[in-house]
Amino acid sequence: MKCKLLYGLAMVCLLAFGCSKNDDGSHVAPITLYEKVNGNWGLMNLKMVDEFAKKNAIEPSEQNLSSMFNYADFKINFNVDEKMQPTSYEVLGDVPPLFAPTGYWELSAAFQPTGQIPLMIYLYSDVQKTQKTDELRLSSVPGSNGEMEIQLTRTSEGTPFITYIFKLNTLNE
Repeated sequence: MKCKLLYGLAMVCLLAFGCSKNDDGSHVAPITLYEKVNGNWGLMNLKMVDEFAKKNAIEPSEQNLSSMFNYADFKINFNVDEKMQPTSYEVLGDVPPLFAPTGYWELSAAFQPTGQIPLMIYLYSDVQKTQKTDELRLSSVPGSNGEMEIQLTRTSEGTPFITYIFKLNTLNE
């Protein structure tokens, strides 16, 4: 009986003195992919993949364009507003355009989708985002390494024939 009484007293003391109210701070919104994609990006590598050649095992099926056509100067800026909502984008550098060099953008999802759903960057010519000009597949989401990869695939009658793979690194300070 004494053991139970001592045990009960010890538990009351632990509960009374062992619990404290920790201030965990105020609620903050979760980090969205818009925050990760936002900013200035420079080209590390640009690869062109001939999808027909690749499918039919014809070599060469890939070509590195990084040092050709001034692509070493390729930069892209993805801008967001004060609420971290996407606004405009702009391609910088004297490079042949593979997609519209200026316009507006948004992601297919604000957070990383689960499963096999690809994450897309939709490009638009108008601020209302009703006139889609292109779709870029975000194949590597920016993380702590400050890199991302986007892919632009051209199709004919629904069949892919060429893909451009842009490997980018952040230029944000």
